[in-house]
Amino acid sequence: MTMSGSPSSRPRKFLVVVDKTPECEVALRFAARRAQHTGGRVSLLCVAQQADFQQWKGVEEIMENEARQDAEALVCEAAKTVNELTGLMPELLIEHGDPAECLLDLVRRDKDFSILVLAAGTAKEGPGPLVSLFASTVQAIPVTIVPGNLSDEAVDELA
Repeated sequence: MTMSGSPSSRPRKFLVVVDKTPECEVALRFAARRAQHTGGRVSLLCVAQQADFQQWKGVEEIMENEARQDAEALVCEAAKTVNELTGLMPELLIEHGDPAECLLDLVRRDKDFSILVLAAGTAKEGPGPLVSLFASTVQAIPVTIVPGNLSDEAVDELA
């Protein structure tokens, strides 16, 4: 805390989980615009899911390398979007494993994250596993849940 009682002068870090879901783009845009309007930063997490293939070690390694390359491509594309929207260069994070476990571990390790930004899924299956997990049981970080069906204009107005 500073003398004025406000948090330190470090910029707020908005964490976004990057995946292939359509709602990810909404969360990404919201976090980018909030960071832009508040002098914050954006951190992008993409999880390369572990291959569950243990029969041949060589095949397992190839599958893990492909998962890593896919994660790198996703996070780089998201970074390009953030940069085009705001002129900011986000922090890029790639983890390996289960997305929920990796996300939990990351927010516990890095206390600089201010807000986790998630967009709710629009399918009849519900809002999505991460939204369900962080909105109900996990209380490790403040969460902003954005409706996954918002237009770009609506996101820009809200952020």
